[in-house]
Amino acid sequence: MRQVVMHAPGDVRVEDREDPRIIEPTDAVIRLSATCICGSDLWPYRGAEPVEHQVMGHEYVGVVEMVGSEVRTVKVGDFVVGSFWASDDTCEICRAGYQAYCVHRVLMGTIGTQSELARIPLADGTLVATPGMPEPGMIPSLLAASDVLGTGWFAAVAAQAGPGTTVAVVGDGAVGLLGVLAAKQLGAERIIAVSRHADRQALAREFGATDVVEERGDEGVARVRELTGGLGAHSVIEAVGTQEAMMQAIGSARPGGHVGFVGVSHDVAIPGDALFMAGVHLHGGPAPVRRFLPELIQLIWDRTIDPGKVFDLTLPLEQAAEGYRAMDQRTATKVLLTL
Repeated sequence: MRQVVMHAPGDVRVEDREDPRIIEPTDAVIRLSATCICGSDLWPYRGAEPVEHQVMGHEYVGVVEMVGSEVRTVKVGDFVVGSFWASDDTCEICRAGYQAYCVHRVLMGTIGTQSELARIPLADGTLVATPGMPEPGMIPSLLAASDVLGTGWFAAVAAQAGPGTTVAVVGDGAVGLLGVLAAKQLGAERIIAVSRHADRQALAREFGATDVVEERGDEGVARVRELTGGLGAHSVIEAVGTQEAMMQAIGSARPGGHVGFVGVSHDVAIPGDALFMAGVHLHGGPAPVRRFLPELIQLIWDRTIDPGKVFDLTLPLEQAAEGYRAMDQRTATKVLLTL
């Protein structure tokens, strides 16, 4: 099969690799219908994380080709969506709704899903079959559910977005934009998108943003407070993972407010005095996407939401290196790879 491998920062290649096979009786093997490049893939691409001959990708949808002898909930021929963490969905942590922390979890990025085929460990607890074979136009939205939609949704839930709330979203990448969509679906009254890019501002408004703030850092905090009568937002989504974004998120929340942080943290350190005096709730980390997949798939299937609009560049898998460059240079928000 063909698979994306990052040999070193900035060095992405598509190579011939051995086809996956069933290793454990709880495995499945799927043939991917689409995959994509994640903003988190840019950290090693830019040299912010070590990388050497690493298979890439953790977002995936496709058709089941093989199942292990103990797989019961999906079968050969099913179209499936899976989380970027494989989980058994039966341990105490999973049953509490935190499948990203399953005691048997496997990070799909270590297996790599920017590929023609992929082995999915713990298939029963990881994969969710769609009600039928989706139309091609629905595939991008189902693919978004595998990570960025589920992550944005978790951020909104962690921030307790809901009816009557004002939600501020720090970050206008795919996760931040889908955090806007999630906040809208959860009933938020007002949604403030923090963005400096006109195309992303337009999509944020389409997804439900009522206001746009272009300022960052302390100026961004001041602007959100100005829009909220000096109080700050009830709910804030942090979808970047930098020190500035985290402090802007905390500063934008009102006392008693909630911050849902899902940006992959890099060198983030919250000063104790700032946290102590903020009086806010913090909750986040790797999203338990599997918790939300059945609901999100149904919303997509019913055409209630269309998260696939975050993909603004589509390329064949063989041109993955071009897709990485486009996201690195911010000429694309999120790249879909076809197979």
